[in-house]
Amino acid sequence: MSFHEARLPARLGFGTTGGVERRTEIVTLASGFEQRSTPWSQGRRRYLIGAGVRSLDDAATLVAFFEARRGRLHGFRFKDFSDFKSCAPSGAPAAGDQLLGVGDGTRTQFHLVKAYGEGPGAALRPIAKPAPGTVKVQVGAVALGVGAFSVDAVTGMVTLAAAPAAGAEVRAGFEFDTPVRFDSDRIEVTLEGFDAGRVVAVPLIEVRV
Repeated sequence: MSFHEARLPARLGFGTTGGVERRTEIVTLASGFEQRSTPWSQGRRRYLIGAGVRSLDDAATLVAFFEARRGRLHGFRFKDFSDFKSCAPSGAPAAGDQLLGVGDGTRTQFHLVKAYGEGPGAALRPIAKPAPGTVKVQVGAVALGVGAFSVDAVTGMVTLAAAPAAGAEVRAGFEFDTPVRFDSDRIEVTLEGFDAGRVVAVPLIEVRV
């Protein structure tokens, strides 16, 4: 899949409407009971952007970004202001926010994840596009220094310089982008004045990377 590591300018995301969707298949039996299943292991996000665009300059920036992605062809990074941290939107990411795994004495790589819910029923979302420079890691109760780990900003893989001891929890805090693409090959701009314009809502859809 073709993906550009470019991020949509944050100001173009103001006024965004969006959320997460799931796919559930339901079969109603003759007895009235239901059998429910899903072919999706992860939820998928959808957004409508452009509501905050009011100037022709911003409209031109959005059109240029759309053209550079060739419409629906290439994916890109999008900052979802309602969900872009390992913690609550109002908080600051801390190294202990999310459990990545437990050491076994040999393993040094752990993928960033974010848990939604508590306990064994929590939904785990793989984080593939961490914001560069925002990842904090701790092993056990010890926060690691910058030289003790590295992060692949393209895949979300964390590599530790030394393998954690068996049973030691590896945790991380971070900010992240959602990988998306345009879900339309058309973008429309309405001229409302000499220097004012309005963009018809542009759909985005999350992609797997």
